[in-house]
Order: sequence, then C-alpha cells, then structure tokens
Amino acid sequence: MHTRRTIIILILLGCLFAPVAAQAPAPVIPDISLNIGASGGEVQDVSNSIQILFILTVLSLAPAIIMLATSFSRIVIVLGFTRHALGTQQIPPNSVLIGLALFLTAFTMAPVWKAVDTQAVQPYLAHRITYKDALTRAMYPIRDFMFRQTRESDLTLFVEMANIQQPRTQADIPSWVLVPAFVIGELRTAFTMGFLIFIPFVVIDLVVATILMSMGMMMMPPVLISLPCKIMLFVLIDGWALIAQSLVHSFH
Repeated sequence: MHTRRTIIILILLGCLFAPVAAQAPAPVIPDISLNIGASGGEVQDVSNSIQILFILTVLSLAPAIIMLATSFSRIVIVLGFTRHALGTQQIPPNSVLIGLALFLTAFTMAPVWKAVDTQAVQPYLAHRITYKDALTRAMYPIRDFMFRQTRESDLTLFVEMANIQQPRTQADIPSWVLVPAFVIGELRTAFTMGFLIFIPFVVIDLVVATILMSMGMMMMPPVLISLPCKIMLFVLIDGWALIAQSLVHSFH
C-alpha cells in the first residue's frame, strides 16, 4: 500500500510540474568564438596583430623569465636544501616551498619592479612612449639587478664563448649573454648556502650515531633520534626566519 501511494504521489507531482517545465524557457548558453584570419591589409591592423602575437609570446615565456632572471632560483634551491638537511622528506610540501619562494622573490624584487613600473609601464600607459621604448626602459632595472649579482668571471666566460667583441661597458653586454652568466652565479651561491646549512645537521647525525654505537644500540636507525633533535634545534633557533633573512640579505 505504501509503495502504491508513493508511486501515485510521484505521478501527480509529475503531472503538476510538467506544464510548468514545458512553459519555462530554455537556458541561454553563451557562444564564444575566436577566429584568426587575414587582416584588412591596413598597416594599423598588421601592427596590432604583431603586438598581440608578441604579448602572447612573452606570456608563454613568463615562467622562465621569473625563474631565471629574478631571485627565484637561488631562493627555491636554498629552501630545498634546508628541507633535505632536516631530513623531513616531503615536509614542508613542494607547494609550500614554491609559494614561499615566490613571495620572497616578490619581496626581494620589489625595488626592481617599482623601477620598471616608474620608468616604463606608467609612461607607456600614459602614451608618452612607444612599446619599444617601454621594453628598453624596463630592461634597465632588471639588467642592473643581474649585473650586481653576477661574478665577473662568469661574464668573461660567456663573453668568450659567444665570440663577441670585448665589451667596455655593461651596455655592451647583450642580455642573452648576461642571463646565463647570472644563472650560473645564482646556482653557485645557492649551493654554497646549502652546504653551510647542511653542516650543523650533519654534525647532529654524527653525534647521534656515535652515541648509539657507544651504547651498543647499533640496530636502531640513527634517524629516529636525530630527526626530532634537528627539528627541535631548528625550531628553537627560529630557523625559517634565519633562512629568509639570510636569503633577503644575500641580494643586497
């Protein structure tokens, strides 16, 4: 009886709402289309098309620019060394380390971005300069930052490999020579800082292993004792703050 009543109620509800559903208008789904075709032949149309393609190309290269032409590479490598020195495997996770590296990069590069905005972006938005002049002006603060972090020996190495005329000033060094020299210097600095971070944690591992062997507990893995000791020491000295402070000061 209950089953029949339920079926009858459902049929009645369907009969009641069927006319309403039939009268309700169909939902409107927007249609978005992107067409790429030949321009009208005017110089302005061709120029706008080239500018759009250039902007799309720059956007596709933006991740590489952020990683290699800024302080990101040094910061993320040092943070990775710190995690490996602690021996905590995937703690903190990669997403946290990369997020912290991005924010520290924005913090250290803030004066450079401010100079780019003042010298290039704002004049271009005010239609006082062309986009070519804006790109040229935007490169000055970025190149100045890279020159301050690049060793002379790395610059000399890439200038010799490029077989270009011996530069007299920084303006004579093209960006395609400066960027790899800057990256090599960043890797060297990051590995040096990582080595210095490893030393105290390696000492803790050696001390714990020596104590366990002297007590005859050779079957116990030393990492079970050294890992809590390293975490406790890192927290007591406020390790993350020290790492962030060292990274920021290394760019001044």
